[in-house]
Amino acid sequence: EPGDRWRPLWSKLAQMGVVGLTAPESCGGLGLSDLDFVLLVEEAGRAAMPGPIVETTAVALPSLGELEPAPRAAAGDAIVAVGLHGDEAGFGADADALLLTTGDELHLVERAAVTVEPVRSVDGLRRLAAVSWQPAPSTRIGGHAELQDARDRGALAVAAQLCGVAAHLIEVTVEYAKQRHQFGVPIGTFQAVKHHCANAALALEYARPLVYRGAYSMSRHDAERSIHVSMAKAYASDAARLAARVALQVHGAIGYTAEHDLQLWMKRAWSLSAAWGDAAFHRRRVSDAVFGPG
Repeated sequence: EPGDRWRPLWSKLAQMGVVGLTAPESCGGLGLSDLDFVLLVEEAGRAAMPGPIVETTAVALPSLGELEPAPRAAAGDAIVAVGLHGDEAGFGADADALLLTTGDELHLVERAAVTVEPVRSVDGLRRLAAVSWQPAPSTRIGGHAELQDARDRGALAVAAQLCGVAAHLIEVTVEYAKQRHQFGVPIGTFQAVKHHCANAALALEYARPLVYRGAYSMSRHDAERSIHVSMAKAYASDAARLAARVALQVHGAIGYTAEHDLQLWMKRAWSLSAAWGDAAFHRRRVSDAVFGPG
């Protein structure tokens, strides 16, 4: 288990101003929009960066505004976990406060008022926890609209991360295909290997513009921003899962080993593709918005 090994990195990111990018300037942040932030999250995915970049920076800080603990969170001195789908919260066991939901309401709850039980994740760097709590009028900070925006920000940030994950997987796979020899030639010269790598690259090229479109819609509060975010998350999930599969196939047996770094990005692709709504969930969401439920 990685424990708290991500915290020194988180402190450095806070000193650089990264953690507080989405917080208002009045809270010590930069007040940047989703369009600005999504590029950074994509690079975080490329590096398989640990830490609550989605939970605290992408979702919690824009939702909190100037509420406590936004100033401390923007400075990296507090962690705000988020659990807006089911009873699990990312980084819940590490949090000083949690952004949670009941019904169509958004609640900010102090860590002391929440029972937290760590949950094992396929991605050990993505720390999950089961949470139980009791809502109160004093913890409510938003209704349906605020909750939906928070969910969309989370899905968009994860989609951007997935693009970064997919990009890295494709890069290392192509490089490995150039170096690994079979029958006296690099395996990358075989047409079947080329086609698999090309298909993964093509899926990423389709997904990335949708992520940027979703970020643009969110930054402008477009009436159809939820549809654009769902399209981005669906395609980014597909692209990352395909990139992980191709990477594993091209690397062969070594790709299965825990000693090889490939597993860090594959596990991130698998876990994030299911987080904040999987591809099937978001395709249904788009279908319902376009054609109506049913």
